[in-house]
Amino acid sequence: MRRWVRAEAMSPSNFVTNGFAIFTSLLGSAECDQLAANLSPSLTSAAGTRALLAQRWCRELATRIRQHSAIANLIPPSYLAAQCTYFEKSQTKNWLVAIHQDIAIPVAARVDHAELHGWSQKEGILFVNAPVSLLQQLVAVRVRLDPCATNDGPLRVIPGSHLRGKISTIEAALMRQHQSEVECLVERGGAMVLSPLLLHASSKARGVSQRRVLHFLFGPSALPFGLEWNGAV
Repeated sequence: MRRWVRAEAMSPSNFVTNGFAIFTSLLGSAECDQLAANLSPSLTSAAGTRALLAQRWCRELATRIRQHSAIANLIPPSYLAAQCTYFEKSQTKNWLVAIHQDIAIPVAARVDHAELHGWSQKEGILFVNAPVSLLQQLVAVRVRLDPCATNDGPLRVIPGSHLRGKISTIEAALMRQHQSEVECLVERGGAMVLSPLLLHASSKARGVSQRRVLHFLFGPSALPFGLEWNGAV
């Protein structure tokens, strides 16, 4: 069963329990236009990119997010911006995402340790599946450059699933059968803050609009097992 959640329905006080919160008016319309203009064709030729923190404007936006009066309550002041990923859905770049958790993090170099698995390389960046103890500390912020209605392939989440640690594919399927998914509709310039361990998915867009998202990952400066972030600021 699906149900909608409106932006004003979620607040920072719900974040610990539900694993997400939605904020309105992080950016104005003109600011969204400027950010979209910064996304050159070379950065957006595919459905997205994971390497935006190399751009000065992106680092400045990360600082602004950390200083936002409401969002700052969810991101410790010592945290770094570890990554910014760009996602786009449109008529020409349409895709779906099966229900999952975000467990891979960008790191500077490989470290051999029994707790570290799933090494991979994407866009020249090294990733590893982080241990639960670290994933529980991370905070993601998704900034909307366009309005996202039900036809635009919005994110759907299972509230509270982030409290279950890492969840297998079979467990996730069972949870979808027995728990309501929330369809998160966020206005242009709004933001959604979520735990990377929160189960989330999205369908293909069914309309003709464009859905562009900047997905930031924030985490502690010191990582376990001798790991170091790749390009964190």
